[in-house]
Amino acid sequence: MELKNSVVVVTGGASGLGEATVRNTVANGGKALIIDLNDDKATNLVEELGSDNVLYVKTNVANESDVQSALDQAVEKFGKITAAINCAGIGIGEKTVGKNGPHSLEQFKKVINVNLVGSFNVIRLAAEKMAQNEPNESGERGVIVNTASVAAFEGQIGQAAYSASKGGVVGMTLPIARDLASYGVRVLTIAPGIFKTPILDGAPEELLNSLGAMVPFPKRLGRPSEFAHLVQTIIENPMLNGEVIRIDGAIRMQPK
Repeated sequence: MELKNSVVVVTGGASGLGEATVRNTVANGGKALIIDLNDDKATNLVEELGSDNVLYVKTNVANESDVQSALDQAVEKFGKITAAINCAGIGIGEKTVGKNGPHSLEQFKKVINVNLVGSFNVIRLAAEKMAQNEPNESGERGVIVNTASVAAFEGQIGQAAYSASKGGVVGMTLPIARDLASYGVRVLTIAPGIFKTPILDGAPEELLNSLGAMVPFPKRLGRPSEFAHLVQTIIENPMLNGEVIRIDGAIRMQPK
């Protein structure tokens, strides 16, 4: 499958890894649906890349009717959905027991709901659309790429909620790939290390340098364009399926 003439759904597509994925999709001749809650950034991106190429629908990924409506609008505008890239996510830092008592249960649920439940919600509804596509010469009807994190494997102090959500994304990758194999829909997950995304906006230069120095090679933060390049590789290589791919410069996170 090629990006050219593909219709790619990107959650969290208004900034960071998602924005880079949207830009790369359009640059390679594809169309994109941005699913996000950030009106300003998403609207600016549509204006820059062109409404013929990009559609934005304000969407809560964990809400069934929101996601269904967004996908329906994309099919109405572009005719099909061929790939879904789950980049939307949130994170908090909170110890299981801290100075103010036990970890907030509501905060834990919120992270799980957005990162894990939201990803599955998009997967299941997008896959239903893909199953209706005519298969290409390789028998493919679609590709789904989720975003986990190295925290799924090496969660740091205060990352119980975030690591649990991303570990869930990792854990469901293979069974969903098996579920969707008969439809010709591939499913993979990318686990990024430390990337230069809006989460780090405003951070002191010395902090950014110290984070980059933790990476064995290359000794720097990851670039969103490198994430987008890997998404393209996954879409274009039909033998990639049911796997979690780390993109982290060989980093292995320490407790803190």
